[in-house]
Amino acid sequence: MGGYRILFIGDIVGKPGRQILREGLPSLRQTHDPLFVIANGENAAGGVGITPDIAEEILSQGVDAITLGNHAFHKREIYPYLDSGRPIVRPSNMPPGVPGSGLVTIERSGIRLAVMNLCGRVFLDTYDDPFREIDRLIAGLDTPHRFVDFHAEASSEKQAFAFYVDGRVSAVVGTHTHVQTADERLLEGGTATITDAGMTGPVPSVIGMDRDIILKRFLTGMPHRFDVAVQPGVICGVVVEIDEDSGLALGIERFQFGERAAGSQR
Repeated sequence: MGGYRILFIGDIVGKPGRQILREGLPSLRQTHDPLFVIANGENAAGGVGITPDIAEEILSQGVDAITLGNHAFHKREIYPYLDSGRPIVRPSNMPPGVPGSGLVTIERSGIRLAVMNLCGRVFLDTYDDPFREIDRLIAGLDTPHRFVDFHAEASSEKQAFAFYVDGRVSAVVGTHTHVQTADERLLEGGTATITDAGMTGPVPSVIGMDRDIILKRFLTGMPHRFDVAVQPGVICGVVVEIDEDSGLALGIERFQFGERAAGSQR
């Protein structure tokens, strides 16, 4: 029985996130030797949304598939790109007629990996039911290798969703809050999960945004334009090991990479 690894990169935030990805991904590849690399890119363009040029930049770094989230459509130029056949997925639980798809299949070394993206509904915009939507997606799959980026605000919804699909997908990795959680685990049915993979972006910041601007917003209650912080970045994510035969997970490990990652003495 053999295994392979998936390296997942948490939400890439703006230019600092793209820069640390470019600098750090070769080292992460060398350390973890993943078969596939997946990255959430919904904040890659100035902290909100993604453009075709930035998507191609991320893919050119060695990322095999890009997942998105509630900011998927904030840049209008991404609309036709989502239908171009490139390995990028927006939330699947959206009305018919929306550009793009919530499922893409990538293949290497005889492994066909289905990459899916869904949004939660608690504290977010109105989406269709992610629980029924994942049932629909799974029913159409012909591979046991199944990775889900569940982009949601509430930790309770993320954990409930992971239990719902336990044993039916290889991994459910939470995104959106930009704060890495310490609850990575294997569920009883063999699905790996973590509530949030964290972000790939600048520190110190407030979830990637300039902390002074955010403080003004909290202190005054007045609207302010949010700008991505300019400090050096850190890569947050997880490595999931998957059984080649069953598609179930063998292990999951979170990581932070960068000079100013959590725990740094600097």
